[in-house]
Amino acid sequence: MTEGSAVEALLERARGRLERVTPEQAAMAALGDGGVIVDIRSESQRARDGVVPGSVFIARNVLEWRCDPGSGAHDERVSGAERAQIIMCDAGFQSSLAAAVLQDMGLARATDMIGGFQAWLAAGLPVVPEGDEEVSEHPR
Repeated sequence: MTEGSAVEALLERARGRLERVTPEQAAMAALGDGGVIVDIRSESQRARDGVVPGSVFIARNVLEWRCDPGSGAHDERVSGAERAQIIMCDAGFQSSLAAAVLQDMGLARATDMIGGFQAWLAAGLPVVPEGDEEVSEHPR
């Protein structure tokens, strides 16, 4: 048996306790379940590839503070234990680790999107240019 890396083990443990969602499930949760898709991709990725309409951009380095309702730097759009925070990165790795940290903070409904933004795009779900508030009728 080949021994894996420490980060692979960390990722496996994180994913083992998340109820990860597909892009389609994330879209439904954000629309009907009071959930929010939290985009932690870099600004350059968002500018290059576009954004998920209705998602909220939170830089990864401040995610915990924005999601913690007790933090003086919380963001009402993403904070609170009653809200499902669906973390989305580019490919679905960084988001798993971030969602596990949010769960450690008591945000039990935090999870991540399987495959990240690239899976959203592959599923043909809507994407708009960064800064465009209207939903595109034709996904890229």
